[in-house]
Amino acid sequence: MADPARARKLAKRISQIVASAIEHEVKDTRLDYVTITDTKVTGDLHDATVYYTVLGEKLDSVPDFAGAAAALESARGMLRTKVGQGTGVRYTPTLTFVADTIPEESKRIEDLLAKAREADAEVARRSAGAQHAGEPDPYKAPRESEDEDELAEEESRG
Repeated sequence: MADPARARKLAKRISQIVASAIEHEVKDTRLDYVTITDTKVTGDLHDATVYYTVLGEKLDSVPDFAGAAAALESARGMLRTKVGQGTGVRYTPTLTFVADTIPEESKRIEDLLAKAREADAEVARRSAGAQHAGEPDPYKAPRESEDEDELAEEESRG
């Protein structure tokens, strides 16, 4: 089992190597809009999972996830060779590419937060002219002085 700090450093280095290789050395046009977002390495440093996201050619176009996955799969051997050359570790980790779902999840969370803001605004709007239910002073009033006089008399007798 390797040191966790070493595994993190190796994962970061693998991310850099793979991103650079995709940008400069792989000649597949399906990888033009692929971004490496994160890499996780197992404790024994034998397997690396590389997370990626795919952007569309334009803001309103749909990204080609299937094409990017196929291109990464076909370039896996070359990318692993580059990782082996760039890291200098005894055993070059196997690479697994996983589409990152963070952009979709963040969009979903943003939508949920917008709904919550709308609900809060509706509650604030409804409560603008509302009055509290019950009496104006809901707390019990302190004892009257007559009750205190009676208690003092009982204590003196007692």
